[in-house]
Amino acid sequence: MATLYTQQDSNVRKTWILMSVFLVVVIVVGWVFAQVYQNSIILYIAVAFSLIMNFTSYWYSDKIALATSGAKPVEQDQNRELWNIVENLSITAGLPMPKLYIVTDSAPNAFATGRNKEHAAVAVTSGLLDILDRTELEGVIAHELAHIGNRDILLQTVVVVLVGFIALLSDIFLRSLIFRGGDSDNKGGGIMMVVGIVLAILAPIAVMIIQLAISRKREFLADASGALLTRYPEGLASALEKISSYSGSMKKTNRATAHLFIASPFGAKKRKNMKKWFMTHPPVEERIEALRNG
Repeated sequence: MATLYTQQDSNVRKTWILMSVFLVVVIVVGWVFAQVYQNSIILYIAVAFSLIMNFTSYWYSDKIALATSGAKPVEQDQNRELWNIVENLSITAGLPMPKLYIVTDSAPNAFATGRNKEHAAVAVTSGLLDILDRTELEGVIAHELAHIGNRDILLQTVVVVLVGFIALLSDIFLRSLIFRGGDSDNKGGGIMMVVGIVLAILAPIAVMIIQLAISRKREFLADASGALLTRYPEGLASALEKISSYSGSMKKTNRATAHLFIASPFGAKKRKNMKKWFMTHPPVEERIEALRNG
């Protein structure tokens, strides 16, 4: 069985592969756009931006994720019980104490972020603290610490920035075609324009598929690792039941950050209406069954 640490090296390699693929994709898209508009400067700008975004995604993606979610730092005297739970479980897991944040939101949820275990953060919503008892909260925190121990947080947080940038790049290109009117001076330019449109449409879909694959596989492992850490799988199973029963969505959420959370931040109603292969998380029922019967 995979443990808290078995996926570390694999996740680090996958992170660098993802960043390399992103660099290549942006260069290819930039080259196509440069051919469509007959302007080589577009390619240079694409290369520069891809390098900048790779740098930003590695060093600052955690801050972006926290800011996007409206998370605020919390000290020990502000919530002593939460602090003690995180501190005790961190010691048990052999991890440094992560920074703690609270998101003021009635929707129960939590996520971990950061580039490594020395620079990690765990954020929980006020709604989560309101509805969970201590053992359930321990299960959720253990799950998030498992993401930190597995180095999932680097891979998942980098995806936040890269997915957002690819979507923005595609949107800019498609909007520019509207203003340009879709005119082309020659047959070759027309072919490149068609290629550019296809790339602009398919690129966000491709990165979304990568995002879903990265998230869903790791949730089962984090559940299992968290249960091993607390030695009480029922705590996390019960917490997931309460979290999944909440019908409302979080106030500040988007598709780029959805995969970071322990459960989909869009609410139970939208989760039920989404096809399984488009969900950022595996079905809660399957996760609970794995915890109770696995």
